[in-house]
Amino acid sequence: MANMVLEICIAMLRTGILGYGGGPATVPLIRYEAVTRYKWLDDDEFGEVLAIANALPGPIATKLAAYLGYRVKGTVGAIVGVLAHILPTSVAMVALFSLFAFFQSSSIVSGMISAVVPVVCVMLGMMAYEFGEKAVKGLGLKIGIAAFALSFLLLQIGRLHPAIVIVVFLAYGAFHNRVRAKLSNRKLKRGEGSTWSG
Repeated sequence: MANMVLEICIAMLRTGILGYGGGPATVPLIRYEAVTRYKWLDDDEFGEVLAIANALPGPIATKLAAYLGYRVKGTVGAIVGVLAHILPTSVAMVALFSLFAFFQSSSIVSGMISAVVPVVCVMLGMMAYEFGEKAVKGLGLKIGIAAFALSFLLLQIGRLHPAIVIVVFLAYGAFHNRVRAKLSNRKLKRGEGSTWSG
C-alpha cells in the first residue's frame, strides 16, 4: 500500500519537474507514467479522463494528478499526487524569482527555451496523432475526419469554449456507440434467424 503511494509520488514528481511549458505540455508525460510505465489505466480510459478534465475548470495537469492519485490510493493518493506534482514548480518559482530579471535578458536562457519548444510540440503532436488514430478506428475514417474538421471550425472559427465542444462530442460518442451496438445486434439476430431457418 505504501509502495503505491510512493509510485504516485515519484510519477507526479517526474511530471512536475520535467513538464516544461504548462499543463498541455505535461499531459503526454502524465500519460506515459499512467498508461505505459505504471499501467494504472489504459489509453482509452486516459482519453476519457482527459476529455472530462478538459471540460472542468482549473489546470489540466493538476486535475489529472488528483484523479490518478485518487484512482490508485483514494484521498491520500489524490493529496500526494497533487502535492508531488505542484511542489517542484512552486519551489522553482520561489527560488528563481529573484533572478527573473537576469533570465529575461539572458540570450543563453532564451536559446534554451527556444530549443525546448520543438520537443514539446513533437510530444503533443504524437499524442494528438495517437488519439486521432483511435478516433478514426472507433468512428470510421469519414466520420473521424468530419469530427476533426467540425471541432476545428467550432474551436477556431466559432470561438466556442472547449468545454462545450467536448460535451457535444462526448454526447455524440455515446449516441454513436449505441447506434452501432443496435446495428450489430440486428445483424446478429438476422444471422441467427437465417441459420435457424437453414
